Amino acid sequence: MSEERVNIFKGAKKILVKIGSGVLTGKDGLDLDIIERLVDEISEYSKRGRHFVIVSSGAIASGMHRMGFKERLKSLPQKQAAAAVGQGRLMRIYSNAFGRHGMVTAQILLTMSDLTDRQRFLNIRNTLSTLTEWGVTPVINENDTVSVDEIKFGDNDNLAAMAANITEANLVINLTNTEGLYDRDPRGSEDPRLISMVKEITGEIEAFASSEPDTVGMGGMRSKVIAARKVTAFGIPYVIAHGKKTGILDDILSGRETGTLFMPMTQHLKSKKCWIAFTLRSRGKIYIDKGAGDAIINQGKSLLPSGIIGVEGDFSVGDPVTCVDMEGAMIAKGLTNYSSSEIDRIKGLKTSRIEQVLGDKPYDEIIHRDNMAVSKR
Repeated sequence: MSEERVNIFKGAKKILVKIGSGVLTGKDGLDLDIIERLVDEISEYSKRGRHFVIVSSGAIASGMHRMGFKERLKSLPQKQAAAAVGQGRLMRIYSNAFGRHGMVTAQILLTMSDLTDRQRFLNIRNTLSTLTEWGVTPVINENDTVSVDEIKFGDNDNLAAMAANITEANLVINLTNTEGLYDRDPRGSEDPRLISMVKEITGEIEAFASSEPDTVGMGGMRSKVIAARKVTAFGIPYVIAHGKKTGILDDILSGRETGTLFMPMTQHLKSKKCWIAFTLRSRGKIYIDKGAGDAIINQGKSLLPSGIIGVEGDFSVGDPVTCVDMEGAMIAKGLTNYSSSEIDRIKGLKTSRIEQVLGDKPYDEIIHRDNMAVSKR
């Protein structure tokens, strides 16, 4: 038991627990013993003043079992239908399990489009905050029955990362069917070494993670490491651990050496910039020169038209766009004050000439610093 772990977990009052399909499912569909065991732990810590948010997989797996399907579903309509069959049962099981402890649960179903709209994002945050005040445990899942590729999170690892920002969690625990991150894929490898702590997510760390999912889940270890990168950028510690292990939440929250702990970045993004960086999908690119790149990265400046050398894509005012250097490396992402056609007309010009060219000058900046998340340090 390390003092560092003890201090991190002792201070976590709002905890997001992501429970993967590999944990929740067994030979007979949903593993009721595992769910009840985890709910018992969550309920005990809730009574001690901790607040929990659950991101739960299992709807599709539950629906597959109810319909008697053994093979992995391939088409989107099949997955949506299975989720429709399984989601109600999943929530009933959670509701009954928490009800044994006198606790109430709430179902929150989300799509990516719910989070890309800033007002809806804030409405969801306010709802979750109210549920916390009421002592209700929210259970979040993707709204699989209506999601299409354009509005899907990809997998619940990514959804959990987004939810960490919405809920302003102090800790994210990703419960899966492996002990944590190994230095090689433990499936078929000799003597894999469990990595107990990651202080920085490097290319080498990402290379350790397999992208191959299991038979019931959507994402492999790689998706969990990518999620860890996002969560730690929010300034939140992130743990990957084995969810079927008895007493796993108590082990983690007591500071015992279990799973893989990803340490939070010391200089982390604020909530709005996390929303811009990781939730919004870029609608185009703005190519900037070396001077503009240096001003953004090292001087904390906004993007002005004088530093722009090109524009790619068709986007409107307020859309998220990516700023890239002349080699195509990403510098930042932000909300643009001008459309792609307007930027194409004023690129390379001083701000004093914007009104002369466009007939109006609502802003000096193409992207203001307050609406920009810098990615290259």
